[in-house]
Amino acid sequence: MQIIKFSNTLIPQSYRNEIALFLKEHLQQYGDSYEDISLALDYVSDTSGSKGGYLLVAQHDDVVTGAVVVNKTGMSGYIPENILVYIATHHDYRGKGIGKMLMEEVVNLCEGSIALHCEPDNPARKLYEKLGFTSKYLEMRLVK
Repeated sequence: MQIIKFSNTLIPQSYRNEIALFLKEHLQQYGDSYEDISLALDYVSDTSGSKGGYLLVAQHDDVVTGAVVVNKTGMSGYIPENILVYIATHHDYRGKGIGKMLMEEVVNLCEGSIALHCEPDNPARKLYEKLGFTSKYLEMRLVK
C-alpha cells in the first residue's frame, strides 16, 4: 500500500478525473456531485498561492483504495485553517485501516486546525472521534 500526495501542485487531468469518479462512487450517500468534487480537487491544484490543500490517495498495485481531499481555508483562529472536504475508502477494502491511515497522514501534514462535516449516522464518525475530532457546533445552512 502506498500513499500518493499532492499539495498545491497540478494534478494530472486524467488522474484528477479518476479520483473524482472514485470519490463520487465510494462516498455513496455522504457524497456530492462529480462537479462539486472536481471543484475541490481544482482548489488543491491551485498554484497561485491563494488556495491550495492536499490530495492523498491510497493505492494497492494500480487500484485506488482510498482518497482524502483537504482544502486550505486561508483563515485561522475563528475558522480552522483546513477543511477536510472528502474522504472515502473503496468498498472492497473497508475495515482494513485505510481510512485511519489517510486520516493520520492528513493530521500530520496539515498546519493548524482541521474541520470536517460528518452526518450523525456516518460510521466514520467513530474514527474521527478516536483521532481527537470533537463536535463543537451544529451546522446550519441557507442554500440559495
